[in-house]
Amino acid sequence: MTDAPVLLSLQNITKRFGPLIANNAISLDLHRGEILALLGENGAGKTTLMNILFGHYVQDEGDVRVLADHGALATLPPGSPGAALKAGLGMVHQHFTLAENLSGLDNIRLGTEPLLSFGREATARAKVKKITAESGLDVDLDRRVADLTVGEKQRIEILKALYRDAKVLILDEPTAVLTPQEAEGLFVVLRRLAENGLGVIFISHKLGEVLAVSHRILVLRAGTKAGELVTAKADRRAIADLMVGKAVAEVVRIPALPGETLMEFDGVSLNGAGRQALSGVNLKLRSGEIVGLAGVSGNGQSGIAALISGLAVPSSGTLRLYGEAITKASPRDLVEAGVARMPEDRQHDGVVGTMSVADNIAIEEVRSPAFSKMGLLDRKAMRERATSAISGYDVRCPGPDAEARLLSGGNVQKLILARVLEREPRVILANQPTRGLDVGAQAEVHRRILAARDRGAAVLVISEDLDELFALADRFVVVHAGELADAGSSESLDRGTIGLMMAGQARTPVGIAS
Repeated sequence: MTDAPVLLSLQNITKRFGPLIANNAISLDLHRGEILALLGENGAGKTTLMNILFGHYVQDEGDVRVLADHGALATLPPGSPGAALKAGLGMVHQHFTLAENLSGLDNIRLGTEPLLSFGREATARAKVKKITAESGLDVDLDRRVADLTVGEKQRIEILKALYRDAKVLILDEPTAVLTPQEAEGLFVVLRRLAENGLGVIFISHKLGEVLAVSHRILVLRAGTKAGELVTAKADRRAIADLMVGKAVAEVVRIPALPGETLMEFDGVSLNGAGRQALSGVNLKLRSGEIVGLAGVSGNGQSGIAALISGLAVPSSGTLRLYGEAITKASPRDLVEAGVARMPEDRQHDGVVGTMSVADNIAIEEVRSPAFSKMGLLDRKAMRERATSAISGYDVRCPGPDAEARLLSGGNVQKLILARVLEREPRVILANQPTRGLDVGAQAEVHRRILAARDRGAAVLVISEDLDELFALADRFVVVHAGELADAGSSESLDRGTIGLMMAGQARTPVGIAS
């Protein structure tokens, strides 16, 4: 692969934001026909580097060079997205940028040529057909994008880049919203595109997928290049150690010993369109057991999370806690009853940015005797709890009085974890518990969630990462289009079975999960 011509070369890229060095003298080469995986925890510098590559940021030092038509590398002018596109750089973002009311073909043409230009549609269709024949990116070009599946929308995004004659394709977390089967289909396409000479940068945190599709792996850590690995000679442990900078302890789940039912959904429905809608959900969360909720994002996970948190009220059916109906319980009622949550959007729903770490640790218990005496806040107790949490959960911050908005995403997640687990709740909702965390922090979060299960808590883990669910869950349920299906014990399952259920092919009658 290193004998192939270099399509893209980044030389000593450095970017500073005040005293923060986001990228520190980073260099990389991407060869024709190569799939390069770019890994690193949140804050490692991946996003900054890609923004420089596409001209959204201007580097303080270094050059970006792209293979030009004359056969030599040409330096891109800094801060010019137009020049990046013209040079053949294309990017597919995790969140698609498509016009839902237009057809697939019109979306591919949009921004490149006038949609109403006479005779151009036939020419464009012929070009796209040639691309699909070479790449295997089959999709109905005449259907409205709003009517396409998530996987089909992603194919439209890739076709948009190829239609503009991209030489280099960057994919940012491309499998985050795909079923395993759709992800494998994407890998087939990427391999074919690489065989045809395209260079691909594959940004992901899923080590299994990186090992499956890439030729080479580049790891960033704290704004610097931590190292490179040839994929054929790499394994998960080597990648994880490189990302964290030290050996990562493996967390092993032992079989659960489920006890009594602590929370139950009995025929629960939630009206409305889109992400929160639910239909006739039955679910039991039992003491000493972790239930993993799998599903393509937007199929009802947020509705289940809102009901458990008291942020939504069922349209029909009954929600029970410890055998008692709590259908209209408020968030405060549930917290006081021993239900805790780690929210999906930690920055907006998890903390108050302008409040201190100590305030955020205590925010759900300010009325409890632990932090309130004669109607007044016990600031000393709040700071002592925060100091203990900072130490025990490795929350990296200046101290208990630091504002939460100054913390990185990973440290905000650790703060929330400390707030949730320190009061030993009986029911725990862990919604995307390790999103954005490095593999070392992930292992620590998993260890603590398993410890909560072992002391008798009932845990529901919602995650878009099947590797995480298989690491934690004793039992799987799958949500599709607002309906829940029981997948059974994790020991009896594989990724393929879960993937089919995520696509709507239920293993047991939909809506029944016990």
